[in-house]
Amino acid sequence: MLEIFFVASVFLIVHAYLGYPLTLWFLGLFRENIVNRGEYHPKVTLIITAYNEEKRIESKMENTLALVYPKERLQVLLASDGSADRTNDIAAGYRQQGIELLAIPERKGKENAQKEAIKKATGDVLVFTDVATILEPSGIERIVSNFADASVGCVSSEDRLISEEGKPSGEGFYVRYEMWLRRLESSVNSVVGLSGSFFAARKEVCQGFTGDMQSDFRTLLSCVRMGLRGVSDPGALGFYRDISDKTREFDRKVRTVLRGLTVFFQHIEFLNVFRYGLFSYQYLCHKLLRWFVPVFLGIAFGANLLLATGSSVFFALFLVQCCFYGLGVWGWRSTGNESSLSLLRIPVYFMIVNASIVVAWWRYLRRQRIVMWTPSER
Repeated sequence: MLEIFFVASVFLIVHAYLGYPLTLWFLGLFRENIVNRGEYHPKVTLIITAYNEEKRIESKMENTLALVYPKERLQVLLASDGSADRTNDIAAGYRQQGIELLAIPERKGKENAQKEAIKKATGDVLVFTDVATILEPSGIERIVSNFADASVGCVSSEDRLISEEGKPSGEGFYVRYEMWLRRLESSVNSVVGLSGSFFAARKEVCQGFTGDMQSDFRTLLSCVRMGLRGVSDPGALGFYRDISDKTREFDRKVRTVLRGLTVFFQHIEFLNVFRYGLFSYQYLCHKLLRWFVPVFLGIAFGANLLLATGSSVFFALFLVQCCFYGLGVWGWRSTGNESSLSLLRIPVYFMIVNASIVVAWWRYLRRQRIVMWTPSER
């Protein structure tokens, strides 16, 4: 029985991270959903959310003004979520250059700010981003070109995480894995999540927008419900800096998972394979199965510990587990130059991600929910 628990747990862990993308790759040999991108210039509303961003708002405004898109077809809305610093004053100085300030007097969270901005939006396509994310000049034109395909309801950018020196950060491997997985999902059917820092959607998809749910995840589910799909565009890039403070980065991951759990269990109907087909399998594997990995890790470790006393093979496997976790702890506690710890990045971030999932589950089961949003210091 212990061997069954061990093998089953290892299988589910491997499937969550490798088996699932491999099944998508295999399906891609027989079906391919190509996105028919084209020259397409609908009316667009760019919604930028901000909260107390006086240090970064000016550079974001300048980055926005450098975007290449027909000015007469682009509306820019800065939704300030109850900012109490100089954010509103600085943003107001850009009104004559076409950037509208929507100053929300009471802070109610990022999603609420987006909801209020949608009410003022005149575009047929809505593009969402935040102050910390830098876009390329062609960013809007590129991400909007995907809507030339009538089957596309929303589009995710690809993240590019950089350090303060402008180099790929220690989390680069994990981010690259996520972007690779989205490309696979997009090529076969639909992505299961969007980059919250830079994504776009048809305006009709955003109707009924609520202020208490993770906007990127909810937008994707709305697309699927309407018979549309979400795609990932490797040519639409959002650049943002890594969070140097490990504690804050861990807290950010906890918040992300907790909010994801909230949306997932309020939309459990997407597990209905008879209605949503392949997407149900994706929804299960990319979200729920991934969030259960810490449980499988605990079962595998406990079963392996008990089996190690009577088998040299299981003893060796137990040592491998201990070494992996030991490297992760060492890497987490290390204060050395990150470039010298490249071999430790995978175990470090694997442990951080799964530890954050455990904390998120604990908070979710205690009925804690997150509505307020505070930008991470980068």
